[in-house]
Amino acid sequence: MKPEETVREQKRMGLGMMVLAWITLLGLGALFFSDALERQFNPNRELETRYSEAGVREVVLQRNRYGHYVTSGEINGHPVTFMLDTGATGVAIPDAVAQRLGIARGRAYRTQTANGTAVSYAATLDSVAVGNIVLHNVQAGIAPGMGIEEVLLGMSFLKHIEFTQRGDSLILRQYAPPS
Repeated sequence: MKPEETVREQKRMGLGMMVLAWITLLGLGALFFSDALERQFNPNRELETRYSEAGVREVVLQRNRYGHYVTSGEINGHPVTFMLDTGATGVAIPDAVAQRLGIARGRAYRTQTANGTAVSYAATLDSVAVGNIVLHNVQAGIAPGMGIEEVLLGMSFLKHIEFTQRGDSLILRQYAPPS
């Protein structure tokens, strides 16, 4: 190989390595910023449950940057993202999420939403959990028209929980059943 060809080959390899380094750097940056945006939307991805001596379970949620309480949780043992909605009568599950979780549609009924009247389908959830606060046999509605991935955690769950808002925190408490 001539010296000029060796120099050209080395330049080509150097350029290839530089392109590879930039692609790697951009990929890592995208992962970092994607995680940062997710933390801003759902600051409650990892919940800690506190227990009192009286058996009270307590979970503290932080408000997200948009003013909503969004948290990770579970329906029937499967992970979901909840958005707490005290204005919702029940737990409202987007159709795509219900299909992913294998929740069957029950009878159809009309619901009044912020966008007008819609059709939802009744469902009973075996369990709904936020941290270690767990309720069983929770009434829910499967809402085909919901264009979001978050499950609205409404009053069919929240009415069994004491909740108190202080500043940017919402404290959920579940009392031990009487013996």
